[in-house]
Amino acid sequence: MTHVDVLIIGAGLSGIGAAWRLQRQRPGDTYAILEARDAIGGTWDLFRYPGVRSDSDMFTLSYPFRPWREPESLASGAKIRRYIEDTAAEADITRNIFFGAKVASADWSSESGYWTVKTEKGDTYTARFLYACTGYYSYTEGYQPDYPGLGDYRGRLVHPQFWPENLDYAGKKVVIIGSGATAVTLVPAMAESAAHVTMLQRSPTYVLPLPNRDGIADLARRLLPPGAANRVARAKNVLASQLFYQLARHRPRVVRRVLRGIATRFLKDEEYVDRHFKPRYDPWDQRLCVIPGGDLFQSIRDGHASVVTDHIDTFVPEGIRLASGETLDADIVVSATGLSLLPCGGIEVSMDGENVKIADRAAYRGLMLSGVPNLAYCIGYVNASWTLRADLSHRYVLKLLGHMERTGVTVATPRSPDGEGRPLLDLSSGYVQRALDRFPRQGVRDPWLVRQNYLRDVVSTPRADVTQDMDFH
Repeated sequence: MTHVDVLIIGAGLSGIGAAWRLQRQRPGDTYAILEARDAIGGTWDLFRYPGVRSDSDMFTLSYPFRPWREPESLASGAKIRRYIEDTAAEADITRNIFFGAKVASADWSSESGYWTVKTEKGDTYTARFLYACTGYYSYTEGYQPDYPGLGDYRGRLVHPQFWPENLDYAGKKVVIIGSGATAVTLVPAMAESAAHVTMLQRSPTYVLPLPNRDGIADLARRLLPPGAANRVARAKNVLASQLFYQLARHRPRVVRRVLRGIATRFLKDEEYVDRHFKPRYDPWDQRLCVIPGGDLFQSIRDGHASVVTDHIDTFVPEGIRLASGETLDADIVVSATGLSLLPCGGIEVSMDGENVKIADRAAYRGLMLSGVPNLAYCIGYVNASWTLRADLSHRYVLKLLGHMERTGVTVATPRSPDGEGRPLLDLSSGYVQRALDRFPRQGVRDPWLVRQNYLRDVVSTPRADVTQDMDFH
């Protein structure tokens, strides 16, 4: 059995960031990281589909304490994975990671004041504080609709979350089902060698072309030291993204016109844009999809890819028959239909042997659970880079631990708030709506209200009163 002060679950972008902060701000604390996989990287180790990349700029997705030095603003999954690995190696974090340690359960003991964590292999760890940096989706399953007629299909069906290592799609007809971030990444990447790629969507999604290189960042790098240049690029991108989000929420018609105008300039076909890139919902009701350099639009203009907006009637031997009666021939069908969301990595959480149903709890500052002691979890923003909120969460957890040490208490438990709450994740996307009953709810006032506003949080979170609505003993 291994005992530590802080046990971090997950060695992805969040977990490594949490360990880095912990080492520097609380060097006397012992810690360990339990990682279910055999490598560092989390999301960026799992997803290996063609073209996989960030959909947030790297100056905000990277750690504030370690500048992003690569030229691309939107980076490949391989480069992000290497960046996380290098961060862990440079800070000597890797030696504290237990790989292949998938957590099965975590039980809080009121008598001992410790969490007892068990892995699927049967190993046991105890810790006085548990920090779940597991993201919010399942690593073992993606969302897969029950397609009618799938048994008749003679081609190959692939899910992006479990991409076959040696899948050969050169010269093949490919249909990608979906229109989210994964689909708009796959289309131009596969179109480079496939015979043709069709993106089949039930309804359009907003897409926004952004440059592969950040001109302001490049200028800052020429004039300033790396750390200062990264801070300039980070500040500029934070401000720009938050202003755009607020404009979209308060003046959606303006943003609709802007996005339609950009798409029309790329595709040179207003009718095509209105048919396939004019959603029924307002911008940022669902997450906006970024396309580097307009690569999706360029693949369509070059004739290597196309978009079809229709519903699936049934799979047939040669491909997919649509509700309109048209049949899409496909050697390969990629089901880019979304993630299966899961709080705290699907860990069975209990207190003194009694199961804790996470959906029945309220989210305290978006990082703890009402009535559950010494447990924090990490999730990012829905409208900005994941790391922005994750790093604020790390800093808050460390502030709480510092307060507990100074006051001589060992247990911190958020009180349950009064009144009804609302969903934790404020998006209308299907993958979010399907999982709302699995997640805690947020409240209607601080510290139970989870805002999607980094500019506000970056000021308020470091100053937050860790004793508010919190019981200590």
